[in-house]
Amino acid sequence: MNDFLQFINDVLWGSVLIYLLIGAGLWFTFRCGFVQFRYFTQFRSLISPSPFHDGAGISSFQALCTSLAARVGSGNIAGVALALTIGGPGAIFWMWVVALIGMATSFAECCLAQLYKRRDDEGNYRGGPAWYMASGLGMRWMGVMFSVFLMLAFGLIFNAVQANSIANAVNHAFAIPKTWVGILLVVLTAVVIWGGMRGAARLAQYLVPFMALVWVMMSLYVVTLHAARIPDVVMLVFKSAFGWHEAASGALAFTLGQAITTGFQRSMFSNEAGMGSTPNAAAAASAWPPHPASQGLVQMFGVFIDTMIICTATAAIVLFSGMLDNPTASADGITLVQTALSSMVGNWASGFIAFIVFLFAFTSIVANYAYAENNLLFLQPKSLFTPVLFRCLALVMVMSGALSPLPLVWQLADVAMACMAIINLSAILLLSPVVREITADYLRQQKLGVTPVFDPARFPEIQNQLAPGVWDSTKVSKTGR
Repeated sequence: MNDFLQFINDVLWGSVLIYLLIGAGLWFTFRCGFVQFRYFTQFRSLISPSPFHDGAGISSFQALCTSLAARVGSGNIAGVALALTIGGPGAIFWMWVVALIGMATSFAECCLAQLYKRRDDEGNYRGGPAWYMASGLGMRWMGVMFSVFLMLAFGLIFNAVQANSIANAVNHAFAIPKTWVGILLVVLTAVVIWGGMRGAARLAQYLVPFMALVWVMMSLYVVTLHAARIPDVVMLVFKSAFGWHEAASGALAFTLGQAITTGFQRSMFSNEAGMGSTPNAAAAASAWPPHPASQGLVQMFGVFIDTMIICTATAAIVLFSGMLDNPTASADGITLVQTALSSMVGNWASGFIAFIVFLFAFTSIVANYAYAENNLLFLQPKSLFTPVLFRCLALVMVMSGALSPLPLVWQLADVAMACMAIINLSAILLLSPVVREITADYLRQQKLGVTPVFDPARFPEIQNQLAPGVWDSTKVSKTGR
């Protein structure tokens, strides 16, 4: 069974999705006028508090932190380390390339999530791929398929994997039994997930900036200690990326194909652009300016932060340590980073890594669950019992993951995530004319020097697909004051 699932994953992730994700990224890059480069300087203004917050959604900053909480998990440490051992230093370069292309895909899917969002019975915004498949394409069956795959992968299995990473790191650093780590995780997770998307957003807005800053500062500290190696490491990355670097005697040998494939796959797993997960957070936001494209712009910066900043910080620690020159460096990813950092700053680094893994993985568990519950409510919006049952099942998976690794289940999650991505990418490509119109409308208003405001009346072909009252009630001065 393991061999069969591995074969399926190799086909889906090694062939189909690489071309589909890169193709979609290039398509939206050109279709939306190189949006990821054009609006790069507007990040600060886009996450500023909205002067017209309607109380129905979370803020743009909270939505960004929630999406980062889901993206930034143990994979940003273990996954990057393993990518470097499998694909060599050049893998980080191809991670950057895919991230820059994927920013356009993330913009497109999050723009659509904002456009087709709806209010639930409690007045909160809900939306995501399932909603734009049902409303924009008129294919509810596609939304149902997507929701089932997301609930399986994000709500249950990935959380078990994250819990396992926490338990292993804490046990390695402090010798605390995994059972106690699992119990603590279950209690903390239960406290947060009973607050739904808003609970996840409140946690994320404080923890995510803190943990990202601490990790990046540690990386900068390591680089500063070894500043003389900066030119050598930079040259090593670029030479390896294009197959110009010959492996030294006794070192791991890497091919150009390994660097490209590993970098592509690691970037896709990490930043989740095109997977359909991030739009669940994007739809919950009260966007400012009040236009679907604004939340698309906010969320595309999440791809940049995840890959270009946080993953690069991990890569810097491993590369500056020289651990890749050791043929035994292909060990467990988190252990490799713990060893690499300890060799440069001392034995206390092992505990520090455990602390960072705990923050990364715990916030990921909470955000992943919020995504899953959002899709559960798409399937059964009126049920009171089903969400409670699903929460209990999620907590069982957290405890199970903390106690033991689940390799077979992890491979099933990879298949589910691949199916998610294929369904979502098909949907956003079919809806690409809508993305293009929305982007052009945002750009037009910006050129006029006014605050972009979405007016459904300008788009009669899609107006009847939108939820009543979500966009019609938007009131804002055209001068932005």
